[in-house]
Amino acid sequence: MSSGASAQSVFGVTPETEQAQAPAADKPKSEGKTDDDWRFGVTVYGWATSMSGSATARGNTVNINASIVDLFQKSSSLAAWDSYVEANKGRFGFYGDFVWAQLGIPASAASYVNPIRGVTLSAQANAAITTSLTIIEAGGLYEIAKWLGSERSFTALDAYAGARYWNSSTQVNLDLTGTLDFSDPRLQRFDRSRTIGVADSGTQQWVDPLIGLRLRHQFTPSQEIMAKGDIGGFGIPGASTFSWQLAGVYSYTWQFNGYALAAIGGYRALSTNITFSSGTDGNSLNLLMHGPVVGLTVKF
Repeated sequence: MSSGASAQSVFGVTPETEQAQAPAADKPKSEGKTDDDWRFGVTVYGWATSMSGSATARGNTVNINASIVDLFQKSSSLAAWDSYVEANKGRFGFYGDFVWAQLGIPASAASYVNPIRGVTLSAQANAAITTSLTIIEAGGLYEIAKWLGSERSFTALDAYAGARYWNSSTQVNLDLTGTLDFSDPRLQRFDRSRTIGVADSGTQQWVDPLIGLRLRHQFTPSQEIMAKGDIGGFGIPGASTFSWQLAGVYSYTWQFNGYALAAIGGYRALSTNITFSSGTDGNSLNLLMHGPVVGLTVKF
């Protein structure tokens, strides 16, 4: 998020400069660009997620309600990798967002919805449920309106549209507690090479089109807030039934010679609901990820 006239943000870049509102001698050196110049922002951030919803792997459905503490205890890569880039010229812009994580959920934060006799969620495995997620979002931006305030303060409204690519796999780890009847189709795909069973959804991929709005307010050249929201999926073939996202971020910017750094903090929530197949061998995902966001943006 930006707090300078030409500064970019973790989820947005200020599309226009405010050169007419301050004498050149008073302007930070990184604010010398015009509306026709390209302005760029690159952000690396951490998203401390909690998770809720349900996941089905090979017909085995588990409800999930995992806090950040639960995930921290069982995840092999909680911090994962999160990054955001944006480029703007005049009122137009482009952006991209990348999230990768492998999250482990303990049995204490999950419940088996349709258990098989002789099978329970695993207390022996490192995690009862392991979910791997890669999320890539890209799209275009357009500044719909801008309202100037006093002393280089302003409020701006942007519209954006694009697509969000998902790559997901879910493993449900199960303890075998008794004699099993393998006529149940859900057991036929278990990996029984160890003392537990594993129901694996395999890799699932889909793309959600999305549309959204973003509201930015600059208090001073060093401080700004941003709120955004979008919806997507719309139940079209190859997409989720419905997906949505909400985020709010505050940033504080330090200006340097030719570039700027912004520290950002806020909150983000992202949800998807998709069914890949149904029945005893079905796979589905109904997931809400939410939590605080902190990061650093380089603007040039």
